[in-house]
Amino acid sequence: MPSSASVRRVSEDSFPAFRTVPRTGVIYVTTEAMRRGYKGGDPDWCNLGQGQPETDELPGAPPRVGQVTVDMNDLEYAPVAGLWEVRETIASLYNRLYRRGLPSQYSAENVALSGGGRTALTRAAASLGSVNLGHFLPDYTAYEELLDVFKAFTSIPILLEGERGYAFTHEDLRREVQGRGLSALLFSNPCNPTGKLVQGEELARWVGVARELECTLLIDEFYSHYIWTGRPGQLPIESAARYVEDVNRDPVVLFDGLTKNWRYPGWRMTWTVGPRQVIEAVSSAGSFLDGGGSRPLQRAAIPLLEEELVVKETLAIHRHFRDKRDRFHSRLERLGIRTDRPPDGTFYIWGNVSGLPAPLNDGMGFFRAALEQKIIAVPGEFFDVNPGKRRARPSRFRNYVRLSFGPSQDVLEKAVDRLEALILPRTTG
Repeated sequence: MPSSASVRRVSEDSFPAFRTVPRTGVIYVTTEAMRRGYKGGDPDWCNLGQGQPETDELPGAPPRVGQVTVDMNDLEYAPVAGLWEVRETIASLYNRLYRRGLPSQYSAENVALSGGGRTALTRAAASLGSVNLGHFLPDYTAYEELLDVFKAFTSIPILLEGERGYAFTHEDLRREVQGRGLSALLFSNPCNPTGKLVQGEELARWVGVARELECTLLIDEFYSHYIWTGRPGQLPIESAARYVEDVNRDPVVLFDGLTKNWRYPGWRMTWTVGPRQVIEAVSSAGSFLDGGGSRPLQRAAIPLLEEELVVKETLAIHRHFRDKRDRFHSRLERLGIRTDRPPDGTFYIWGNVSGLPAPLNDGMGFFRAALEQKIIAVPGEFFDVNPGKRRARPSRFRNYVRLSFGPSQDVLEKAVDRLEALILPRTTG
């Protein structure tokens, strides 16, 4: 009979045939908070770690959808690539928003639906061949395990410098593609966590380099309606779809969905837009990875994809979240939480805490101290995308935290008041 110690090792540390699977940053910090009594929606907690926007009514926004009707036909599986009419609707929206007057237009064949952003990205990763895939540091935490699980490609990290405002030009892209032999580049735009945005003519040049050098851009555009540096008279959204010449030949693959830009994260309704061959590949991957998304929610999404509704929702987001961004950023700066650059997009502040007194000058130390004040933050080291933990040195981003202004203004004010009570006595004592 095995000893109690050996049983405990199996149950707590490992299990036969299974590896230890790491949690993403948001899941990790939320789990730690739950151990201290946090529950979702608890008004006594300030969740600045959340990766979702507030989902309530916003002034000037279309009414929220509170009910979904399930047709008898919707009791069946949806096609793995999604319902054809929904794919057509998404293609039409992209053409109206980004491709008016251009000869090459997206069609339903250029769209695949999936049940969440990670599912869409996983399908794409599973479809890649034996290539070098570039990714930036820092970037979205979930990329790390995604880039480690699939072994066909080799992930190549590209470090962006805070001192340079995380700048990376099309000429930098050209050097990386030619020097490191990149066949693909995965990145979020605007970037989660830094808020850095590639837009306008520069984004057009990136697409041009990708076209010329045959390097596929895999662009996570889930925050593309949270743009704070938009051009006057233009809807504050950005997408590389605007700069594609031929929708079936240009190596540009886009990921988006209702999660952030429509503020329906619980629907898990997302899509991939790209060349027809890529859509066929990711749909085939979906046939063994996930089997397809929710049929009722796909159908219910059609009215949400009308251009007039999208414009109203985007403008409401811009007014409401821009105000939150400005207030939140200003108060954090006064507390000594600095930013290398104000965020161009997203609803995050990438805060440098190195100027705070110990232990708050370390992202993990800040996180633990904030938890005691019932505040959830995400340490910066989680965004040091390190597949397979090949880089053993301490994270370059250990003095950073990501703080979300996704919650309501009331929650943000309460959180900063608590941070003020945490930080100021240590700086003036």
